[in-house]
Amino acid sequence: MAASYQLFRVGQIWHYRFQIDGTRVQRSTRESVKYRADEIAARAYDHAKLWARGQEPVPTLRELFIQWIAAHEPIVSGAHIKSISTVGRLHLYGLGDVSIASLTTGMVECARLEHLETHSRASVNHWLKSIQLVCNWAVRRGVIPRVPWQVKTLKVQKRPRAILPVSAAAAWLGALDDIAGRHIGVRIAVRLMLGAGLRESETRTARWEWMDWERRTYTPGITKGREADPVPLPPWLIEYLSPLRRTEGLMVVSPSGRACGAGFTRNQIHATNARCGTPGLTPHRLRGTFATQLSEQGVPIQTIKRVMRHKDVRTTMFYLEANLGAVADAQVRLGEKMGLGENATQIERRKSGEASR
Repeated sequence: MAASYQLFRVGQIWHYRFQIDGTRVQRSTRESVKYRADEIAARAYDHAKLWARGQEPVPTLRELFIQWIAAHEPIVSGAHIKSISTVGRLHLYGLGDVSIASLTTGMVECARLEHLETHSRASVNHWLKSIQLVCNWAVRRGVIPRVPWQVKTLKVQKRPRAILPVSAAAAWLGALDDIAGRHIGVRIAVRLMLGAGLRESETRTARWEWMDWERRTYTPGITKGREADPVPLPPWLIEYLSPLRRTEGLMVVSPSGRACGAGFTRNQIHATNARCGTPGLTPHRLRGTFATQLSEQGVPIQTIKRVMRHKDVRTTMFYLEANLGAVADAQVRLGEKMGLGENATQIERRKSGEASR
């Protein structure tokens, strides 16, 4: 064994080293148990020998997750990397050390049942899609000819998602300003989500030099999909930002002047929801509110797709909530045409009479 690789400990964690064709490799096994570390080191050595011969080894599912993260970390969002990494590190159950070519439908279904014991059906679907993602990536790379298992996602009861009503927006923002206090960064970030459809991560990197004050647009310079399309800004947002205008630098900073961390608006938004009676609003639902309100004003979905910076219009459609107010108005008009119920004038008169009493 010593002629192939060497195991050694750094603190409680076992590491391995070996040399192939003059190239020295040294890695951590991330294991404190020696026999597990020995398995990882042996597999790494065998894989390295295959690579040296020009052959690509078939990885285990755990190794495939590590490879996917290494290949995609520079090019996808940090939130996506964290999500996939969590599945690969914590939720592979008995699948982690199985070669991806040997995975079966039965194995994946058993692991899914185990995951379902402690997670919701929606979380289980995310878990399954994460495994499908990395396995499909292996197929595209030619590591395996096809995914050797097929498991369908579970049906999940859809719930209405919150949006901020137009009539409540001014009061809601006023309450947010009161709760945020001197944290002006939160106030700006929330308005950029609501008025320009930015993601919270995009507000953290927003810069004053990316504003075009003459054209009244903002061009996100660091985005999830690496797009750089200008987004028109509404007059109320321009009016709010103008007194705060700078020539350069971050638009959103903490009270100490530093860049804000992930999730920096959540507590204030949650407190504002509690005060205003608007449960369910999150940073991402403010972005959904932006998309839904554009749709309600008759903006074509292809245009909304562009300002939301989506690659697929189906993603945009997922953000849009049904305009039930428009349905109610249409029902009134249909009732009038059918000669059923009150017409709009009668309804208005009745409401005026009730108000006067």
